[in-house]
Amino acid sequence: MQRSLLPSPLDHALAQGQTPGLNGARCKRAMLSGMNTPTLPGFATAPTRFLFFTGKGGVGKTSLSTATAIALADSGRRVLLVSTDAASNLDDMLGVTLSNQPVDVPGVPGLQVLNIDPDAAAEAYRQRVLAQLAADASDDKRNTVREQLSGACTTEIAAFDEFAALLARDTDSVAQPTHDHVVFDTAPTGHTLRLLSLPKAWSGFLADNDRGASCLGPHSGLKMQEARFNAALAALSNPALTTVVLVTRPDPRPMQEAARTSTELQLLGLGNQRLAINGVFHASQPDDAAANAIEALGREAMAHMPDALAALPRDEVPLRAFNTVGLPALRALLGIANYPIPESAEGIKSFKFSATTPPTATLAQLTDELATAGHGLIMVMGKGGVGKTTIAAALAVGLVQRGHSVHLTTTDPAAHVSQTLAGELPGLKVDRIDPVAETQAYIAKIMASKGKNLDADGKALLLEDLQSPCTEEVAVFHAFSRVVNEARTAFVVLDTAPTGHSLLLMDATGAYHRQMTQQYEGMANAKHIVTPLMRLQDPATTKVLLVTLPETTPVTQAAALQDDLRRAHIEPWAWVINKSLAATGTVDPLLQARLVGEQQQTERIAQGLAQRTYALPWLAESPVGVAALGALT
Repeated sequence: MQRSLLPSPLDHALAQGQTPGLNGARCKRAMLSGMNTPTLPGFATAPTRFLFFTGKGGVGKTSLSTATAIALADSGRRVLLVSTDAASNLDDMLGVTLSNQPVDVPGVPGLQVLNIDPDAAAEAYRQRVLAQLAADASDDKRNTVREQLSGACTTEIAAFDEFAALLARDTDSVAQPTHDHVVFDTAPTGHTLRLLSLPKAWSGFLADNDRGASCLGPHSGLKMQEARFNAALAALSNPALTTVVLVTRPDPRPMQEAARTSTELQLLGLGNQRLAINGVFHASQPDDAAANAIEALGREAMAHMPDALAALPRDEVPLRAFNTVGLPALRALLGIANYPIPESAEGIKSFKFSATTPPTATLAQLTDELATAGHGLIMVMGKGGVGKTTIAAALAVGLVQRGHSVHLTTTDPAAHVSQTLAGELPGLKVDRIDPVAETQAYIAKIMASKGKNLDADGKALLLEDLQSPCTEEVAVFHAFSRVVNEARTAFVVLDTAPTGHSLLLMDATGAYHRQMTQQYEGMANAKHIVTPLMRLQDPATTKVLLVTLPETTPVTQAAALQDDLRRAHIEPWAWVINKSLAATGTVDPLLQARLVGEQQQTERIAQGLAQRTYALPWLAESPVGVAALGALT
């Protein structure tokens, strides 16, 4: 996915030796804070061949993994940087066009980057399976297999197959490894746990199953991948080969998620783990209330981190004043190089930001506007870590306060809706689309319908097929469809998973729509068919809210998500800017430098991206609990 990158005024000013709003010496101290130690963090000083960076969305996985890959390549290693995120922004950060084949990174000899493209992987997988059919296989047989390979299950396993191939190829005992290190920039936690659990799940499934056909086609097609899956499992569980870097911010919620991830990965056999705390902030102005509150919150979170994290080797990466876009910024992120600021600070006064910030409405005004419809689906979408769950929960509480019954749910495997509410409210139903529970219910339903008239052997074969890991994707889609349908008569607020995972769900929705329209094409009742996609496309039924932080990467990724939605004829209704520093009055040099970029991104949203813009200011305390959420609306 190609996206345009709009540099921030701060990037421009720094490139010109200008430091808007600050005197030269003072700003330079802020820019270079924490960059005096020429030592890499522990996760990069003695790296294993495979490095996985994982964590809650928005904690800086892409920045840290990319900076690490660059540092290793700069030291003379051959490095492959791999994104497993369907909504990767590596292209923005490195200024290269991503491909499902390794691409050299200009300016970094020895570094290649690869994006696992689910669509390209799925087509390649289909061709491999079809090639296994007998040469005299009929066209009907080939069409049947191709149809079996057209669903979301195939996309998932094909993307995983590419991932497994990277592990298997670089652990081959005969062939010379292609790269010294493979650094994985993973999707947010829930999707990554799913990915890392697949080697074990598929290895077990194939070991006990050699009959019939699954939703991925003939099992013979899968069997040819079994050795690769086993090699991937062996590599992941070998501490001499694989290290998992759990990335977090100095904030309780991402730390709690990192702790859960640590425990789950231990159960999967991935025990070689490190903790990286990104964005650690130290206030420089004793009388700056906002800066001191931010520092205090970080100290409190680190002092009371879960035991599972406290036991891990730890690295801390300071909050930087610059956006981590481009090679100079990425080389400076880990503290082994200075962000290139010329000694001269001439021209400070010549760099001026717009005198007025675009007006934005409040969350209370947004809730008032949504309430007028009386019912509908409100989908809260965006990059991980931007505050979707908080916004969704606040809107749900606000709608209940205005007299409506509301169903608040989530598609995020790492859901935090209940923790955010921390209580009950009459008129508000809260749950989540639980992949495990939905899969069990789906299997029971299929066995009761399709298996009803089968003999014992037929039922055993059907159940065996339904045990495949891809069944989960189908079950989650069916649950999502029920939620969409419910919004015809009531309010449903849907807190979605981070962008990449949500796009895969949208792909499944589109695939189902095409299947239904083709099936009923030309029939008398075709005009009465209403698919979930058609409801998402109907602005009277669905309102999509894109949530972002006022920073370059989240805004760029939200813009890319908006483009993807528009291609599916789904028009986002509004944007919500979360955690705005504009109203804090901070005088801290580092925060002021970040504020320049915030103002520019706010203008960018209001003047070209959003039909409607709403904002939620940075809060000294996270809004947890019904009362705190209600106060926002």
